[in-house]
Amino acid sequence: MRTNGRGCTTTGPPGRLPKAPRALTMRGRDPEERHRTATSLELLFDLCFVIAVAQASHSLHEALMAGEYAAGVLHYALVFFTIWWAWMNFTWFGSAYDPGDAPYRLTVLVQITGSLVLAAGVSRAFEEGDLLVITLGYVVSRTALAALWLRAARSDTARRRTALRFAAGVTACQAGWIALLGAPEAARLPGIVVLVAAELAVPVWAQSAGMTPWHPRHIAERYELFTLIVIGESVAAVTVAVRGAFDRHHGIGPLSAVAAGGLVTAFAMWWLYFSRPAHTLLATTHRAHRRRFGWAYGHYLIFASAAAEGAGLAAYADHVTLGPAVPAAGVGAAVTVPAAVFLTAVWAVHLRPHQRTAAEWLPYPLTALAILLGTWSPVPALATGALLVVLIAVDSAARR
Repeated sequence: MRTNGRGCTTTGPPGRLPKAPRALTMRGRDPEERHRTATSLELLFDLCFVIAVAQASHSLHEALMAGEYAAGVLHYALVFFTIWWAWMNFTWFGSAYDPGDAPYRLTVLVQITGSLVLAAGVSRAFEEGDLLVITLGYVVSRTALAALWLRAARSDTARRRTALRFAAGVTACQAGWIALLGAPEAARLPGIVVLVAAELAVPVWAQSAGMTPWHPRHIAERYELFTLIVIGESVAAVTVAVRGAFDRHHGIGPLSAVAAGGLVTAFAMWWLYFSRPAHTLLATTHRAHRRRFGWAYGHYLIFASAAAEGAGLAAYADHVTLGPAVPAAGVGAAVTVPAAVFLTAVWAVHLRPHQRTAAEWLPYPLTALAILLGTWSPVPALATGALLVVLIAVDSAARR
């Protein structure tokens, strides 16, 4: 009896095709496995989730242009939570258990289908506060993951208690989301807060019974790929907005400042995130539960702010061409606040553990503050990009 690289048990002498197992198994993968990389199925999963990210960013852009700042940000935070949480839970599951067989692939495809249904409901959630479609997609995706946890519990006896806790917690939360659809309007927001807290608590509670065998390099690569996705969505959003603005407006000066500032900001966001390797933390100090969960959960702010930056830049491009329909300070904040949040989150979650001296870490919060002050600049996008470039230069000099 042998075990292949994906944790499936095979029988028979070497050199012959193995007999089909009597029951498909899903044992934990080796956390020290060499050359572990993202699979094509995981890449397809990310590709489909980018549709939901694009819908959330576009809906935030429309809310900003309508002047609905508080409602728009609240709806965006909730919608992006459902996207990020469904993505993140599958990512950690796939790092621990990924047999690659037909039942596993079909179950993941069901999760992808749920994400597409979720994406279809984003605009209704923003415009009408209707959570029916988005909840349906979320529940489909999460229930499929619960089924995978039950399969893992059957196969991995050493971690059965952890897998059963995951399955029970995920299922209970989905029942709560469905029940919330019929709750009175006044109970919606408190109910959402309670359910979000419950969702965040499930992995902490489940992993307290035993840690699943996740792979540090694989997890780092998965997070890096999603970071590229949200930064890419930000670039796409501002590109479409600036192109449309050029079609409506002949004055290229202000629009060129938005385009240049947005592009430099996106490049700087990429530079800052990838300036330090994530897997070195995950393989050493961040194996402890507290630090690992802080790193994993903290990426919500990184991902959400990166996608929101595109929406803010698009709103500012529209403001340049459409005139004072939206106050300049409002759309200026739509550019600077997501950039400041991104910078602060990347620093606190991803970079601060590497830094040892004040000369290394102090420029980050100071730059975030300067970016916020740039809200009242006549060219907030260009100011944001310039400040991030200065930060990168200062950081490089400090490390040398």
